[in-house]
Amino acid sequence: MSGSPRTLVVRLDGAGDVLLAGPALRSVAAGSATTTLLCGPRGAAAGRLLPGVDEVLVYDAPWVSISPPAVRRSTVNELVARLAARRFDRALVFASHGQSPLPAALLLRLSGVPWVAADCEHRPGALLQLRHRRAERRHEAEAALDLAAAAGFPPPPGDEGALAVLDHPPADELTGPGPYLVVHPGGRTADRSWTPGRAERAVAALAEAGHRVVVTGGDDERALTRRVAGRHALDLGGLTELPQLAGVLAGATALVAGATGPAHLAAAVRTPIVCLLPPCLGADRLLPYRVPHLRLGDRSAPSLDAIGDEELLAAVAALTGRALTG
Repeated sequence: MSGSPRTLVVRLDGAGDVLLAGPALRSVAAGSATTTLLCGPRGAAAGRLLPGVDEVLVYDAPWVSISPPAVRRSTVNELVARLAARRFDRALVFASHGQSPLPAALLLRLSGVPWVAADCEHRPGALLQLRHRRAERRHEAEAALDLAAAAGFPPPPGDEGALAVLDHPPADELTGPGPYLVVHPGGRTADRSWTPGRAERAVAALAEAGHRVVVTGGDDERALTRRVAGRHALDLGGLTELPQLAGVLAGATALVAGATGPAHLAAAVRTPIVCLLPPCLGADRLLPYRVPHLRLGDRSAPSLDAIGDEELLAAVAALTGRALTG
């Protein structure tokens, strides 16, 4: 490439997916004059925390969104006009395994982007100038790094490729003094994680074992966090936007969570994670990246609720070095 391009990176999923694209975004930013991220509404806050991102644009893509908006010509035309006005030289479309990058590639080509790259299993025709093939069973963060390198953006010298976020506010006023463990019972994958009752019992067991527990969740999860915290833990439900949550996680000895967004945010601030991921195909691609973690749950268990307190306490002790008893 001649000179440094104006580059657009597309990652239209949630906060955790955007955080996983962070290392690749830093590679792109190191070789670009400007780097813009186009993401979905659930990923925008995470995008604004990523080093190397100059601008964040938001588009609720009907082929990605959990609650897809209606497909409207006016909305598509507005996006195309916004992208065209920025005159990007190159674009990279990052998408999860099994997702097609071609709808996004079509809109980019309509926006006048002359060169588009993506991992793609289907024939792209004229939509992609670089059709990259993802390595089998590749972790999402590594797949994005592979695509960036193939597009001419290798990792910058000294960048080890770990997840990272910009500075975040300290959490002392929220959490109070002393060590604490964070339990995040909700999130997008909550329906495949613990039930509220099981999370409540887990918090009680952790507290009885001597851990000070902080329970976190979004504004729409206040009832859940209040129940799970009970009389055993500090309830921060609805009190932490993503930057504040990063601060809370950075100060924690470990995180216990089933949702991938908080887990990847914890990885970005180097906090160990006990992750409750369902034993489904592809979950390995979403494990916490380059940070100590233990995954609970396997195919022999009828559900994640079957994970016992002793197994949970042992996992927390292994990560924190604090084998506490009541």
